Amino acid sequence: MLSERLRAAELMDDPALDPGTYQAVLGDLARVNRLTLAYRPTLAFLRRAVGERRRFSLLDVGFGDGDMLRKIDAWAQKRGIEAHLTGIDLNPRSKVIAETKPSLQPITYLSGDYVSLAGRGFDCVISSLVAHHMSEEELTTFVGFMESEARLGWFVNDLHRHVFAYNAWPLLATLMGWHRIVRLDGRTSIGRSFRAAEWQALLAREGIVEAEVQHRFPFRLCVERLR
Repeated sequence: MLSERLRAAELMDDPALDPGTYQAVLGDLARVNRLTLAYRPTLAFLRRAVGERRRFSLLDVGFGDGDMLRKIDAWAQKRGIEAHLTGIDLNPRSKVIAETKPSLQPITYLSGDYVSLAGRGFDCVISSLVAHHMSEEELTTFVGFMESEARLGWFVNDLHRHVFAYNAWPLLATLMGWHRIVRLDGRTSIGRSFRAAEWQALLAREGIVEAEVQHRFPFRLCVERLR
């Protein structure tokens, strides 16, 4: 079971989804992130990548409602670090939703494809719960973009395709009362996500020997590249 990635589409990716439903789904996904400790791996990466620097720039690809960027904003503010934070998302409704949420330092939210930012250069490039939406070819292109654009390093925070998580998700989502689309898409997302060996094969093909594939509790699979 789940020996190969699922190819099913996710309901939240439907461009015809009405704005109110999309906002409700993003809100529940942010709650999922909090409950599943999703911010910790990314913040741990930033501690290593930023080090003692007093300022850094960062691009978050596929920011959703911006919850990861706001968490990074609070992390940087607490440490007296000047953070220049930018997010880009294919869905223009994400920008509208994220801009309604307060932040301590300014955050730039953009709509469109990350490839439009090639050549801008960022200290760090991250993504959270985005890689599993991509085909292997799309993910390879994304890794190449991060390699060329991230001066200090890049970090992918995604799901681990695991049978237990796949089977347990519907129960957890029902108990928490999350939106129907979150309940359905969550299982699809787990089935579409990558396993460590698949990431390692992709990195090997691209000659990126410095990246580290990490399992993180609960059922997260992260890839870290430090320079």
